[in-house]
Amino acid sequence: MLETKYDHKKVEADRYQDWIQKGYFTAGDLSKKPYCIVIPPPNVTGKLHLGHAWDTTIQDILSRYKRLQGFDVLWLPGMDHAGIATQAKVDARLKEEGISRYDIGREKFLERAWAWKEEYASTIRKQWAKLGLSLDYTRERFTMDEGLSEAVKQVFVDLYNDGLIYQGERIINWDPEAMTALSNIEVEHKEIMGYMYYFKYKVQETGDTLIIATTRPETMFADQAIFVHPDDTRYTHLVGKHAINPANGEELPIMADDYIDMDFGTAVMKCTPAHDPNDFQLAKKYNLKMPICMNPDGTMNALAGKYEGMDRFECRKALVEDFEKAGVVDHIEEHPHQVGHSERTGVIVEPYLSKQWFVKMKPLAEEVLKNQNGEQKISFVPSRFNHTFEQWLENIEDWCISRQLWWGHRIPAWTNQDTKEIYVGKEAPTEGNWIQDEDVLDTWFSSALWPFSTLGWPEKTADLERYFPNDVLVTGYDIIFFWVARMAFQTRYIMKNRPFKDVLIHGLIRDNQGRKMSKSLGNGVDPMDVIDQKGADALRFFLTTNSAPGLDLRYDETKIDASWNFINKIWNASRYVLMQLGEKNTSFSKEDLSMADKWILEKLNETIKSVRLNMDRYELSIAGNELYDFIWNDFCSWYIELSKPALKSENKKEAETTKAVLAYVHKNILILLSPFTPFIAEEIYLQLPGHKQSINQENWPALIELDYSLDEKEQMEILISAIQAVREIKNEYHLKPSAELWITLKTQDGELAKLDEHLKTLLSGMAHANIADDLHTDDVLQRTISHALLEVAMNELIDLEEEKAKWEKEIKKLNGEVMRGEKMLSNPNFVNKAPAQKVEAESKKLKTYQEQLQIAQDALAQIMEKMHG
Repeated sequence: MLETKYDHKKVEADRYQDWIQKGYFTAGDLSKKPYCIVIPPPNVTGKLHLGHAWDTTIQDILSRYKRLQGFDVLWLPGMDHAGIATQAKVDARLKEEGISRYDIGREKFLERAWAWKEEYASTIRKQWAKLGLSLDYTRERFTMDEGLSEAVKQVFVDLYNDGLIYQGERIINWDPEAMTALSNIEVEHKEIMGYMYYFKYKVQETGDTLIIATTRPETMFADQAIFVHPDDTRYTHLVGKHAINPANGEELPIMADDYIDMDFGTAVMKCTPAHDPNDFQLAKKYNLKMPICMNPDGTMNALAGKYEGMDRFECRKALVEDFEKAGVVDHIEEHPHQVGHSERTGVIVEPYLSKQWFVKMKPLAEEVLKNQNGEQKISFVPSRFNHTFEQWLENIEDWCISRQLWWGHRIPAWTNQDTKEIYVGKEAPTEGNWIQDEDVLDTWFSSALWPFSTLGWPEKTADLERYFPNDVLVTGYDIIFFWVARMAFQTRYIMKNRPFKDVLIHGLIRDNQGRKMSKSLGNGVDPMDVIDQKGADALRFFLTTNSAPGLDLRYDETKIDASWNFINKIWNASRYVLMQLGEKNTSFSKEDLSMADKWILEKLNETIKSVRLNMDRYELSIAGNELYDFIWNDFCSWYIELSKPALKSENKKEAETTKAVLAYVHKNILILLSPFTPFIAEEIYLQLPGHKQSINQENWPALIELDYSLDEKEQMEILISAIQAVREIKNEYHLKPSAELWITLKTQDGELAKLDEHLKTLLSGMAHANIADDLHTDDVLQRTISHALLEVAMNELIDLEEEKAKWEKEIKKLNGEVMRGEKMLSNPNFVNKAPAQKVEAESKKLKTYQEQLQIAQDALAQIMEKMHG
C-alpha cells in the first residue's frame, strides 16, 4: 500500500539501478521496428546544468513513449572530450599544484586529462541516473574512445585525399590565453566601448602629413604599407611615395587600391597583413611581407622594440602615451565596436597570421543544401530553424580545424624532416625521418561524426545497419551552427545520407526575469539541488510543460511547486483508488457501464488520442498539459466524486463495474504519465493488482469502443455544469456548501431539461440541491449552463441590479463567441481547407453558443420585467 504522504526521495531511491540491471532500456529486439536517438554528448568539464536536464528529459520522454508504442528504442549515451574546455580545467588544476603542463610533458598531461575525464564522466552518469534517463549504457561512447578515434582518422584521411582538407597560412582567430586557433563560430562578438586613434604620418618625399585612424595601435609594428583609393584626388599625388611609421620609423610605401572606402574616416588605411584579414588579402594581392609583432600569449615580440614583452593592451596604452608626448596624436574619439571574444576563455581574440589546417566547406555545404529539397531532407521543428540552418550553409567559410592543444585527436599528418614532404594517413610512415603534427583537431570535428561513428562506423556493424540514420536529434538553437550543420555535411559526405530525420529545437533556460543564467549574475540553478528538494518527476514535468518547441524557458520555483502539487494529487488519488480496488484484478462489461463511466472512458479516449497526436508532433508541452487537465479535472475532481455513490451501492454489479472502470482509467493514466514522471508512475503501478514486473513493459493505451450517444454526452455536460454553477452561486452569496437549494433545469424552449434519474441523484448529492419541476416563486436566479438554463429559488437573496449586470456581461461574452464562430464558418478558406473534424467541432460550438445566447437574452428580459413590473 502507498504511504500516507508522498515522499519523492523514497519513491525515487534505488529505482533507477533496478531498471538498468533488468535491461529495460537495452536495445536490440529485432522483432520490433527500430527507433534511435543519440544523446548530444555533454562535455567532461563539469556537472550537468539545467539546460542539459531539459534537453535530456525531452529525449527521455520521446524514448519512453516510443518503447510504449512497441519500438525497439536505442537511446545511445556518450560524452565529449571538449578539447579547449577540458584542457583549461586540467591546466587550472595543475596551476593549483604550482606546476604547468610544460613541466610534466605531453604524456603525463594526457594521463591527468584522462583521469579528469573518468572523474567527471562518473559524476555525469550519477546525474543521468537522478534524472531517470532511459539510456542504453551497453552502447555508451566517448569522442576519444578507440572506435571514434579510428573514425576521426578515417574521415580526415578521406577529406584530405579528396582535396577537401588543406594546410595554409591565413588570418585566424587566436585565443592568447588558451594559445590556440578558434573557428569563427567559437568567437562571440560583443559591443564594447573603445577608442579610434588618429595618428600623424609624415610623407618622406614631400613633408605632407597623413592622418590615419586605427583601433589597434599595438599592431603598428607590423605595418607594411599605406593605402588610398586610386580615384581620391586628395592623395593621388602621394601614391608611389613613402610615409614614416611613427611606431618604428620604417618607410611604408603609399599604394592605391579600390578596396579603400573614400567615405570612411580619412580614407587613408594602414595595412597590417599578419593581424587583419582584409589587410592579409591586400598583402597577397601586392606580394607584401607579413611579419607578426606579437607572441602567441598576447605579449609583444622583438618587432615592438622597447615594448617587447609587454601585454598587447599595456603596449597600446604605453605607445599612445609616447605618441601624445611626441605630438603624433591628432585626436582620439570614443568608438563603440564589435570585438571578438573567445567562447571558452572569454579573452579578446586576436586576428593572427598562422599556419593551420582547414576544411573546404563550400562543396560539402552544397551537397547538404541540394538534399534539403528531397526525400532525405532534415526536418526542423519548429520549421523556421530550417531557414537559419540553410542560410548559414549558404554563407559558409572554410573551417579552421587545427588546435594548438594536447588534449584531443592528434592530426594524422607527418612531416619528413629531410624532404619537408607531408604525409597524411591513419598510421605513421614506417621508413624515413617523420614527425607527427603537434596539433589536435577541433572538438567539433569528432562530434560531427557522432550520429554514425557511435554506431560502429567505419566498421559495417549491425547497429549501423539497423539504427542509422537516427530518428531525431534534440538540441538547443544555440548550436545549430556548431554541431547540427557539421553533422549534416560530415554525414552527407561519409554516409551519403542525412544524420537524422528530424531536429527538435528547444531554447535556453532563463531566470524568472528572462535573463540568461550565468555565474556572474549568480542566478544559476543546479538541477540536482532541485531534484533533492522537489524530486526528478516534478523537475521533469516542469521542464516539459512550460515552453513550446524553439522557445526559451523561464525557471520559476512556483511552477516547480505546482508540478510537485500535481504529483502529490496523483499520489493521493491513487491511494483512494487502491483502497477501493483491493488485491483483485477486475474487468467490466460495456453493457453495465453508467453514463458517468462512459463519460470518463470517452474522456480517456480523447486524451489518449490528443497526447499521441501532440507527442508525434513533438508538442510535449501540449501533451503534458492535456494529461494534467484530464487527471486533475476529469478524473480527480469529477469521476472519483461521481463514482463514490456507485461504489457504496447495494447493487453489487454497479459497484463492481465502477471499481473496474476506476482501475482501468487509473492504470492507463499511469502509463500515459510514465514518460513524463517515470518514478511515481512505477511506484504506484507496482501496487496495482495484476501488474507486470515494471511499467516499462507496458504498451501504449488502446482506445476503447463505446456506445456513448450524443444524448448521454449532453446529459453528462448538463450534470457537471449544473453542479459547478450551484457551487459558484453558493460561494457568491456566502452560503455554506451544504446549504440545500431548490433548482430547475430548463431548455431554450422553457421545457424541463432531460436528465436521467441516476444523474439527478448525483446532482442532488454533489451540489446539495433539490431538483423540482416548478420552483413556485418569482425570486429566481438564473445561470446559463451547457445545453440548459439553471434556475435557483433564492427568495430575498437576489440583487436585481447585480443580476442585470451579470447577464449583460454574459451576453456580451456570448455575442463575441457567436460572431467569432460565424466569421470563421463563413470563411471559405477555413471551411474548404480545415480538416472536416475541425469544421464540425466549430459548427457544434457555434450552435451551443447561439443556444446559450438565446437563454441569456431571455433571462435578461425576465430581470428587466421584474425591475420595471
